[in-house]
Amino acid sequence: MTDSHTSRSAYTGESEVTGWTGWIFFAGMMMIMLGSFQAIEGLVALFQDSYYLVRPAGLVVAVDYTTWGWTHLLLGVLIAVSGGGVLTGNIAARTVGVVLALISAVLNLTFIAAYPVWSTIIITVDVLVIFALTVHGREMRIASAPVRT
Repeated sequence: MTDSHTSRSAYTGESEVTGWTGWIFFAGMMMIMLGSFQAIEGLVALFQDSYYLVRPAGLVVAVDYTTWGWTHLLLGVLIAVSGGGVLTGNIAARTVGVVLALISAVLNLTFIAAYPVWSTIIITVDVLVIFALTVHGREMRIASAPVRT
């Protein structure tokens, strides 16, 4: 007699998916949002650099806001694309996501003089993304895999 509640792990040999999969979904969605925020930050630096609190000479890395703008914009696009990959359970996207979140945190730390509150929020989100991706990331791949019968 077979149990109707037999888990996928009995058929595939993989471990059971737990509630931690929600953290990976959270990380993927946060990465898409984080990428959007980074891109907006980059566009503001490109088109309205007077918005920021200090001139480029007051930043940790004193380069013009055009350079900062392109850096934030490119990083934002990469993070958002990686977030989409994380939602599909792609392990490469998860690895890239951790690296990009780390780069984002360091970048925003060096940019903190320009807009302290915003940079602090972005760094906090980066830490949450790194936590979610590194603790239980493999479970999203298992959850998104098709069930074999």
